[in-house]
Amino acid sequence: MQRRNFLSGSLAAATAALHPVAFAQGGESTWERVTRTKIIRVGAVDGGLPYYKKDLVSGEWLGCMADYYRELAKSLGAKLEITPTSWGNSVLELQSQKIDVFFGLNPTPARLQVIDFTDPLLRIAFTAVCKKGFSPKTWADLNKPSVRVAVDKGSSHDVVATRLLGEAQLIRLDSAVDATLSVQTGRADAQILVLPLALAVTSKNPGVGQVVILTPEETATSNGGVRKESDPRWLQHINQWLKAERASGNMRRIFIENLKKVGDVGEDKIPPQLQI
Repeated sequence: MQRRNFLSGSLAAATAALHPVAFAQGGESTWERVTRTKIIRVGAVDGGLPYYKKDLVSGEWLGCMADYYRELAKSLGAKLEITPTSWGNSVLELQSQKIDVFFGLNPTPARLQVIDFTDPLLRIAFTAVCKKGFSPKTWADLNKPSVRVAVDKGSSHDVVATRLLGEAQLIRLDSAVDATLSVQTGRADAQILVLPLALAVTSKNPGVGQVVILTPEETATSNGGVRKESDPRWLQHINQWLKAERASGNMRRIFIENLKKVGDVGEDKIPPQLQI
Protein backbone atom coordinates (compact mmCIF):
# COMPACT_ATOMS: atom_id res chain seq x y z
CA MET A 1 0.00 0.00 0.00
CA GLN A 2 1.39 3.39 -0.95
CA ARG A 3 1.71 5.71 2.03
CA ARG A 4 2.19 9.45 1.72
CA ASN A 5 1.90 12.51 3.93
CA PHE A 6 0.08 15.70 3.15
CA LEU A 7 0.25 19.35 4.23
CA SER A 8 -2.67 21.75 4.14
CA GLY A 9 -2.22 25.09 2.45
CA SER A 10 -3.22 26.97 5.58
CA LEU A 11 -0.60 25.11 7.61
CA ALA A 12 2.07 25.75 5.01
CA ALA A 13 1.43 29.47 5.33
CA ALA A 14 1.35 29.27 9.10
CA THR A 15 4.63 27.37 9.43
CA ALA A 16 6.55 29.24 6.74
CA ALA A 17 7.67 31.91 9.21
CA LEU A 18 8.43 29.52 12.05
CA HIS A 19 11.87 28.29 13.02
CA PRO A 20 12.38 24.55 12.42
CA VAL A 21 13.41 23.90 16.01
CA ALA A 22 10.94 24.99 18.66
CA PHE A 23 11.91 22.93 21.73
CA ALA A 24 10.79 24.25 25.09
CA GLN A 25 14.01 24.04 27.13
CA GLY A 26 13.02 26.00 30.21
CA GLY A 27 10.04 26.37 32.49
CA GLU A 28 7.35 23.85 33.30
CA SER A 29 6.89 20.98 30.85
CA THR A 30 3.49 19.80 29.65
CA TRP A 31 3.74 16.68 31.78
CA GLU A 32 4.59 18.72 34.86
CA ARG A 33 1.75 21.15 34.29
CA VAL A 34 -0.84 18.43 33.58
CA THR A 35 0.11 16.37 36.63
CA ARG A 36 0.20 19.49 38.84
CA THR A 37 -3.12 21.03 37.72
CA LYS A 38 -4.95 17.82 36.77
CA ILE A 39 -6.25 19.68 33.70
CA ILE A 40 -5.70 18.61 30.07
CA ARG A 41 -6.31 21.33 27.47
CA VAL A 42 -7.21 20.06 24.00
CA GLY A 43 -8.41 21.45 20.67
CA ALA A 44 -11.41 20.41 18.60
CA VAL A 45 -12.62 21.30 15.08
CA ASP A 46 -16.38 21.41 14.52
CA GLY A 47 -16.19 19.47 11.27
CA GLY A 48 -18.73 16.72 11.82
CA LEU A 49 -18.93 13.15 13.01
CA PRO A 50 -17.27 10.73 13.39
CA TYR A 51 -14.34 13.07 14.28
CA TYR A 52 -15.64 16.20 16.03
CA LYS A 53 -19.02 17.87 16.35
CA LYS A 54 -20.30 20.40 18.88
CA ASP A 55 -23.91 19.98 19.98
CA LEU A 56 -25.50 23.41 19.53
CA VAL A 57 -28.05 22.81 22.29
CA SER A 58 -25.95 21.27 25.06
CA GLY A 59 -22.57 22.65 24.04
CA GLU A 60 -21.09 19.17 24.42
CA TRP A 61 -18.37 18.01 22.06
CA LEU A 62 -19.23 14.75 20.30
CA GLY A 63 -17.20 12.42 18.08
CA CYS A 64 -14.51 9.80 18.42
CA MET A 65 -11.70 12.31 18.92
CA ALA A 66 -13.59 14.01 21.76
CA ASP A 67 -14.25 10.59 23.30
CA TYR A 68 -10.57 9.67 22.97
CA TYR A 69 -9.71 12.89 24.83
CA ARG A 70 -12.06 11.91 27.65
CA GLU A 71 -10.45 8.49 27.98
CA LEU A 72 -7.00 10.10 27.99
CA ALA A 73 -8.09 12.47 30.78
CA LYS A 74 -9.42 9.52 32.79
CA SER A 75 -6.03 7.83 32.56
CA LEU A 76 -4.61 10.68 34.64
CA GLY A 77 -7.65 11.52 36.74
CA ALA A 78 -7.67 14.92 35.04
CA LYS A 79 -10.33 17.41 33.98
CA LEU A 80 -10.73 18.06 30.26
CA GLU A 81 -10.87 21.57 28.76
CA ILE A 82 -11.86 21.61 25.06
CA THR A 83 -11.15 24.71 22.97
CA PRO A 84 -12.48 25.25 19.41
CA THR A 85 -9.69 25.55 16.85
CA SER A 86 -8.94 24.83 13.19
CA TRP A 87 -6.65 22.33 11.49
CA GLY A 88 -4.05 25.01 10.74
CA ASN A 89 -4.30 27.00 13.97
CA SER A 90 -3.95 23.88 16.11
CA VAL A 91 -0.23 23.75 15.33
CA LEU A 92 0.31 27.32 16.47
CA GLU A 93 -1.76 26.74 19.60
CA LEU A 94 0.35 23.72 20.51
CA GLN A 95 3.52 25.77 20.08
CA SER A 96 2.18 28.66 22.17
CA GLN A 97 1.07 26.24 24.92
CA LYS A 98 -2.63 27.11 24.58
CA ILE A 99 -3.44 23.41 24.18
CA ASP A 100 -1.59 20.29 25.31
CA VAL A 101 -2.59 17.86 22.54
CA PHE A 102 -4.62 17.85 19.34
CA PHE A 103 -5.96 14.64 17.81
CA GLY A 104 -6.45 14.29 14.05
CA LEU A 105 -3.29 15.66 12.40
CA ASN A 106 -1.15 14.07 9.69
CA PRO A 107 2.59 14.11 10.57
CA THR A 108 3.84 15.92 7.48
CA PRO A 109 7.52 16.90 7.10
CA ALA A 110 6.74 20.59 7.67
CA ARG A 111 4.69 19.88 10.79
CA LEU A 112 7.39 17.55 12.14
CA GLN A 113 9.77 20.50 12.15
CA VAL A 114 7.67 22.45 14.63
CA ILE A 115 5.68 19.94 16.72
CA ASP A 116 5.96 16.30 17.75
CA PHE A 117 3.48 13.52 17.01
CA THR A 118 2.00 10.58 18.84
CA ASP A 119 1.68 7.14 17.36
CA PRO A 120 -1.23 6.87 14.86
CA LEU A 121 -4.83 6.84 16.03
CA LEU A 122 -6.09 5.86 12.56
CA ARG A 123 -4.69 4.86 9.18
CA ILE A 124 -6.87 6.24 6.43
CA ALA A 125 -7.26 6.48 2.66
CA PHE A 126 -8.31 9.49 0.60
CA THR A 127 -11.46 8.84 -1.44
CA ALA A 128 -13.84 10.47 -3.87
CA VAL A 129 -17.52 10.87 -3.05
CA CYS A 130 -18.97 10.71 -6.55
CA LYS A 131 -22.38 11.79 -7.81
CA LYS A 132 -24.84 9.21 -9.06
CA GLY A 133 -23.84 7.83 -12.44
CA PHE A 134 -20.20 8.90 -12.15
CA SER A 135 -17.88 5.98 -11.37
CA PRO A 136 -14.17 6.77 -11.77
CA LYS A 137 -11.69 4.07 -10.82
CA THR A 138 -8.39 5.97 -10.78
CA TRP A 139 -7.12 9.43 -9.92
CA ALA A 140 -6.41 9.82 -13.64
CA ASP A 141 -10.13 9.37 -14.32
CA LEU A 142 -10.77 12.47 -12.21
CA ASN A 143 -7.89 14.44 -13.65
CA LYS A 144 -9.70 15.69 -16.76
CA PRO A 145 -10.77 19.22 -17.77
CA SER A 146 -14.40 18.14 -17.93
CA VAL A 147 -14.51 16.86 -14.32
CA ARG A 148 -15.50 19.19 -11.46
CA VAL A 149 -14.00 18.28 -8.09
CA ALA A 150 -15.01 19.99 -4.84
CA VAL A 151 -12.76 20.37 -1.78
CA ASP A 152 -12.78 22.35 1.46
CA LYS A 153 -10.06 24.92 0.90
CA GLY A 154 -6.87 24.74 2.93
CA SER A 155 -7.51 21.13 3.97
CA SER A 156 -5.52 17.98 3.24
CA HIS A 157 -8.28 17.21 0.70
CA ASP A 158 -7.37 20.44 -1.08
CA VAL A 159 -3.67 19.58 -1.05
CA VAL A 160 -4.23 16.10 -2.49
CA ALA A 161 -6.52 17.43 -5.20
CA THR A 162 -4.07 20.20 -6.07
CA ARG A 163 -1.22 17.72 -6.40
CA LEU A 164 -3.06 15.00 -8.31
CA LEU A 165 -5.82 16.80 -10.21
CA GLY A 166 -4.12 19.66 -11.99
CA GLU A 167 -6.22 19.20 -15.13
CA ALA A 168 -9.60 18.99 -13.38
CA GLN A 169 -11.84 21.91 -12.43
CA LEU A 170 -11.18 22.36 -8.71
CA ILE A 171 -13.98 24.00 -6.74
CA ARG A 172 -12.62 25.27 -3.41
CA LEU A 173 -15.31 25.93 -0.81
CA ASP A 174 -15.29 27.11 2.79
CA SER A 175 -16.13 23.77 4.40
CA ALA A 176 -16.44 20.06 3.71
CA VAL A 177 -20.20 20.42 4.20
CA ASP A 178 -20.31 22.99 1.38
CA ALA A 179 -18.29 20.66 -0.84
CA THR A 180 -20.70 17.80 -0.17
CA LEU A 181 -23.64 20.05 -0.99
CA SER A 182 -22.05 20.96 -4.32
CA VAL A 183 -22.00 17.26 -5.28
CA GLN A 184 -25.54 16.78 -4.04
CA THR A 185 -26.84 19.74 -6.09
CA GLY A 186 -24.92 18.80 -9.24
CA ARG A 187 -22.41 21.67 -9.17
CA ALA A 188 -19.57 19.17 -8.73
CA ASP A 189 -18.99 15.63 -9.97
CA ALA A 190 -17.00 14.49 -6.94
CA GLN A 191 -15.66 15.56 -3.56
CA ILE A 192 -12.32 14.50 -2.10
CA LEU A 193 -12.67 13.23 1.49
CA VAL A 194 -10.77 10.96 3.84
CA LEU A 195 -12.46 7.59 4.18
CA PRO A 196 -14.04 8.00 7.66
CA LEU A 197 -15.73 11.27 6.68
CA ALA A 198 -16.79 9.86 3.30
CA LEU A 199 -18.44 6.87 4.99
CA ALA A 200 -20.24 9.21 7.39
CA VAL A 201 -21.49 11.50 4.59
CA THR A 202 -22.86 8.75 2.37
CA SER A 203 -24.33 6.77 5.25
CA LYS A 204 -26.21 9.81 6.54
CA ASN A 205 -27.43 10.76 3.07
CA PRO A 206 -27.13 7.96 0.46
CA GLY A 207 -28.51 10.32 -2.16
CA VAL A 208 -25.24 12.26 -2.19
CA GLY A 209 -23.47 9.53 -4.13
CA GLN A 210 -21.01 6.67 -3.74
CA VAL A 211 -17.62 6.35 -2.07
CA VAL A 212 -14.80 5.37 -4.45
CA ILE A 213 -11.35 4.39 -3.17
CA LEU A 214 -9.31 5.47 -6.16
CA THR A 215 -6.11 3.81 -7.35
CA PRO A 216 -3.27 4.11 -6.77
CA GLU A 217 -4.31 4.44 -3.12
CA GLU A 218 -3.41 7.68 -1.37
CA THR A 219 -3.12 7.04 2.35
CA ALA A 220 -2.06 8.82 5.51
CA THR A 221 -2.18 8.49 9.28
CA SER A 222 -4.20 10.52 11.74
CA ASN A 223 -2.11 11.24 14.84
CA GLY A 224 -2.00 13.46 17.89
CA GLY A 225 0.10 16.59 17.83
CA VAL A 226 2.01 17.79 20.92
CA ARG A 227 4.46 20.59 21.68
CA LYS A 228 8.16 19.98 21.09
CA GLU A 229 9.95 19.92 24.44
CA SER A 230 12.89 18.26 26.13
CA ASP A 231 10.74 16.41 28.69
CA PRO A 232 9.38 13.32 26.85
CA ARG A 233 6.96 12.13 29.55
CA TRP A 234 3.76 13.67 28.12
CA LEU A 235 4.32 12.12 24.69
CA GLN A 236 5.35 8.82 26.27
CA HIS A 237 2.20 8.71 28.39
CA ILE A 238 -0.08 9.33 25.40
CA ASN A 239 1.65 6.62 23.37
CA GLN A 240 1.40 4.13 26.24
CA TRP A 241 -2.26 5.01 26.65
CA LEU A 242 -2.87 4.57 22.89
CA LYS A 243 -1.21 1.15 22.93
CA ALA A 244 -3.37 -0.03 25.83
CA GLU A 245 -6.60 1.39 24.35
CA ARG A 246 -5.95 -0.28 21.01
CA ALA A 247 -5.07 -3.61 22.62
CA SER A 248 -8.28 -3.55 24.67
CA GLY A 249 -10.40 -2.82 21.59
CA ASN A 250 -11.62 0.45 23.10
CA MET A 251 -10.25 2.59 20.25
CA ARG A 252 -12.18 0.62 17.64
CA ARG A 253 -15.35 0.45 19.76
CA ILE A 254 -15.44 4.22 20.25
CA PHE A 255 -14.84 4.91 16.57
CA ILE A 256 -17.57 2.54 15.39
CA GLU A 257 -20.05 3.89 17.94
CA ASN A 258 -19.53 7.41 16.59
CA LEU A 259 -19.73 6.25 12.98
CA LYS A 260 -23.06 4.56 13.73
CA LYS A 261 -24.45 7.88 15.02
CA VAL A 262 -24.45 9.28 11.49
CA GLY A 263 -26.00 6.31 9.72
CA ASP A 264 -26.00 2.60 9.09
CA VAL A 265 -22.25 1.95 9.21
CA GLY A 266 -21.37 -1.12 11.21
CA GLU A 267 -18.30 -3.27 11.61
CA ASP A 268 -19.08 -5.17 8.41
CA LYS A 269 -19.08 -1.99 6.31
CA ILE A 270 -15.63 -0.72 7.29
CA PRO A 271 -13.17 -1.42 4.42
CA PRO A 272 -9.59 -2.54 5.06
CA GLN A 273 -8.30 0.87 3.98
CA LEU A 274 -9.49 2.19 7.35
CA GLN A 275 -7.33 0.79 10.15
CA ILE A 276 -8.18 1.63 13.77
